[in-house]
Amino acid sequence: MTHRFSKSNRQRKAFTLIELVVVILILGIVAGIAVPKLLSMSGDATDNALKQSLSVIRDAIELYAADNLGALPPCTDPGSSFQIAVQDYIRGDFPICPVGNLNVLVRASFMDPLAADNVAAGWMYNPATGEFICNSMAATTSNPLVSYDEL
Repeated sequence: MTHRFSKSNRQRKAFTLIELVVVILILGIVAGIAVPKLLSMSGDATDNALKQSLSVIRDAIELYAADNLGALPPCTDPGSSFQIAVQDYIRGDFPICPVGNLNVLVRASFMDPLAADNVAAGWMYNPATGEFICNSMAATTSNPLVSYDEL
């Protein structure tokens, strides 16, 4: 006895080309919306990490000065004396600059006010005034009108 199947009784074993195209289009639209938002969040996270690091180091400078009769931490290039001086006022390792030249160096400068020059250091510090900045003139991702050295 042979069985005959009508078209309505056959089981589908694969997607049609139209179904695949529709799914790919939907995924493309979702990716087109989500990717820029994710990239923006990454930039905002970098800006926030830099602001937090600056806050930690600036607080350490103030605490050092309070404990040393107003004297500011010393700094001789490449900044190891500064890092050693404030280490007791920082929990954990000395922060690495998240933008620009990604190293731990602190560059001493007596410019007043300090301005980034993007040379050789992630951080810049004025031992005469206690000013501490990020040594990068690049625009922040959260506000293109503000550069990192202005934070």
